[in-house]
Amino acid sequence: MTADDTDARPRSAHRGAPGRRIGLFAAVAFVALVLDVVSKVLVVAKLPMSPAEKHVRLLGGAVYLDQTRNSGAAFSLGTGFTVILTVVAVAVVAVIVRTAGRMRSPGWAIALGLVLGGALGNLADRVFRAPGVMRGHVVDWISVFGPDGTHWPIFNLADSAIVCGAILAAILALLGIDLDGSRHSRHHHD
Repeated sequence: MTADDTDARPRSAHRGAPGRRIGLFAAVAFVALVLDVVSKVLVVAKLPMSPAEKHVRLLGGAVYLDQTRNSGAAFSLGTGFTVILTVVAVAVVAVIVRTAGRMRSPGWAIALGLVLGGALGNLADRVFRAPGVMRGHVVDWISVFGPDGTHWPIFNLADSAIVCGAILAAILALLGIDLDGSRHSRHHHD
């Protein structure tokens, strides 16, 4: 066996894996996007925005359902910068899709799929909701430990997917797992 044969073995061992990882990535992104879009359609159709009937209390007050519109980023940061936030979201989606081709790790496929699905869910609101294209307000509807975002900012399933994906990505990075599925050690011994 030559050195060239040894170098070729790891690549051939992963043959077919990129397709499965891309499929997992796409499936996770699709499910996150669909759940977000369906939940927002139901919230807009069924949950009133009037102050008298504004929220629904669940789980003894641990969760409240409150329909609000957010022109800013997650947790209502950056209100007034909707067009800029839309452009940033498009850039994030493009980077994630471009990066997907290098994925060999199922963990990274899930993490990036969650972030992509969530980003697309909120981007859809920015493009298709009032007050207009590239300026649309995102539908937020989950408030925890109190109504109207009293104790924690109101969010939606897209925000949840983005946060869960980011946490998983941070864990994978801390464990030294790269996009290609290889592990690297943070400690180098001489």
